[in-house]
Amino acid sequence: MHSVFTTFALNMEDNQFKYCNSLTHYSRFKTREVKIGDIALGANNPIRIQSMTTTDTMNTIATVEQSIRIIDAGGEYVRITAPSINEAQNLKNIKDELRKRGYTTPLIADIHFTPNAAEIAARIVEKVRINPGNYADKKKFENIEYTDAAYQEELDRIRERFIPLVKICKEYGTAMRIGTNHGSLSDRIMSRYGDTPLGMVESAFEFLRICEDLNYYDIVLSMKASNPQVMVQAYRLLVHKMMETGRDYPLHLGVTEAGDGEDGRIKSAIGIGTLLEDGLGDTIRVSLTEDPEFEIPVAKDLADRYNKNIEGKLVFRPTITKNPINPFVYNRRVTHPVLNIGGHQVPVVIAELACTQDELKPVDLVALGYQYDAVSDKWNIGDMACDYLIHNEIYNEDMRAIDFEIPGTLGIIYPFKLWQKHQSRDRFYPYYNLENYQEATTRSKVMNFIKIGSTEVTDEVIMNLKKDPTAVLLLYATHCTFGMADMRRVLFDMIRLDAKTPVVLLAGEWDGRIEQDQLTISTELGGLLLDGMGDGISINEKYNGHIEALTNRTAFGILQATRTRISKTEYISCPSCGRTLFDLQETTAKIRQRTDHLKGVKIAIMGCIVNGPGEMADADYGYVGVGIGKITLYRGKNIVQRGIDSSLAVDALIDLIKEDGIWIDKK
Repeated sequence: MHSVFTTFALNMEDNQFKYCNSLTHYSRFKTREVKIGDIALGANNPIRIQSMTTTDTMNTIATVEQSIRIIDAGGEYVRITAPSINEAQNLKNIKDELRKRGYTTPLIADIHFTPNAAEIAARIVEKVRINPGNYADKKKFENIEYTDAAYQEELDRIRERFIPLVKICKEYGTAMRIGTNHGSLSDRIMSRYGDTPLGMVESAFEFLRICEDLNYYDIVLSMKASNPQVMVQAYRLLVHKMMETGRDYPLHLGVTEAGDGEDGRIKSAIGIGTLLEDGLGDTIRVSLTEDPEFEIPVAKDLADRYNKNIEGKLVFRPTITKNPINPFVYNRRVTHPVLNIGGHQVPVVIAELACTQDELKPVDLVALGYQYDAVSDKWNIGDMACDYLIHNEIYNEDMRAIDFEIPGTLGIIYPFKLWQKHQSRDRFYPYYNLENYQEATTRSKVMNFIKIGSTEVTDEVIMNLKKDPTAVLLLYATHCTFGMADMRRVLFDMIRLDAKTPVVLLAGEWDGRIEQDQLTISTELGGLLLDGMGDGISINEKYNGHIEALTNRTAFGILQATRTRISKTEYISCPSCGRTLFDLQETTAKIRQRTDHLKGVKIAIMGCIVNGPGEMADADYGYVGVGIGKITLYRGKNIVQRGIDSSLAVDALIDLIKEDGIWIDKK
């Protein structure tokens, strides 16, 4: 068997945490090539873009026209659900109509629960996606104690159900994606491996081994989850296992049920972008609760810079030869606290203002979460109020200082020369560049910020910082094209030298394309936070239009998506497809409108039962379509009410939240 795989394999003793080619420069993990129609995937091909239709698959014209909108937007593959034999058969009509209109884009059939539909679809389309969690299993949330013999019997049963599809794919030249979903792991996998990244990987490998036994290798793998942390850990572990065993299958990347709007885009960028930064991923789908053609520009923005000729061009010194952290398990880097930064405290948000805005007024803080009421002479502090405000010009000591009483939860960070004039004021702190810090004769006794580029951080600098219990690093990437790897190198050096100085991560500069910039910043900062590195983040406001509100929202959105600081309601909302049993976009908007003030509450909104029960385990409440106009409500993964009329279901969800005593009225 191993003759068909790459000859590279891991020595586990030296490479127990290896999951990518390099941690310090961009190097794409080279996979085998898989032909999907006339558009090949993996190997040296560009990162491919795809989306999925949301129409009823039995409505041929509607599905064709939506497919065309996806293709015209830049989609290179179109996925269509086939929940039963009828829909699978109708894929031929859809394909024929597309070809008649001059579109040859490969089609992918999405299969859940129905092997017979998969076997029909594999004879028609260029690729089938099967979910190993429900291809031959029904989820009942049962915890079963398996003996090895009983577990093998289950695998034999799966083999019998799965072999016919593999043979058809071989005969017709049809590719296959074995797509694990965190929300739909089988009871068998859950019972043996738990709700873990290892369980997700093993779920795919059970089916993969059957394919390999039949000498079928036209396979793509995926490890999707609504939680970017779980998703990233699972993909990394998958690649680690492939390296260990000499496998080289292409990867389909996606954060499932990402949601809509900015939140959905930030969450997708963190999950997908973190993996792309490490050279992992051959095709991507951004799962937004929006019309599918709107997913394509986001996916293209994420993939574009990795499709350029950048392999190995940016090398960060010194090269990291050994990963000092376990990339498959979340552990926060150990730091000592400096006031409210570091230690076990949530990461802080530092808002940056351009130095030209030197006459700050109370009204200027509205965009940063602080509302001043002149009548009562009090500040109203929002859930997404920044923790610090920094003037980002270090040499302008002539700036006018803030001349009003600041909110009690806000700290002000000034260039050190200006701070020296106002150091007696409460909650005012200095920041320096490295040279100024080293030469400073006057420092704050409680907290000093040092803004420093990644290439300035040497072992000597780190050892000197260890001596200062008041120091907080403001770290930015000198090689801003791949800032995550550049800053990671510094943080790994600090771990190696046991330096517990807190580090605030500074985003690269916005270059003028707001949507693209938001995705890039989410990728670079989010990827580090997923690994437990970063005691705060700061996003520079650079536009003349003053977008403090956008940068502040983005910062809190990144912390929310990485689960490092919860400041608002979270919605786990699927992107809709032909299985969806209600209008997801309209319903999500209604639920968001009623509940977006419930800080820390997680609500899953699922169009059908495919991933619903599993995703309920990661949410406080679930709203799942179970029939035309019928909704079932969950508390966690447990059903509370079945078959509620959809016109009453949102009110019923609110009543459930009230019943649990966590409802608060909107102000």
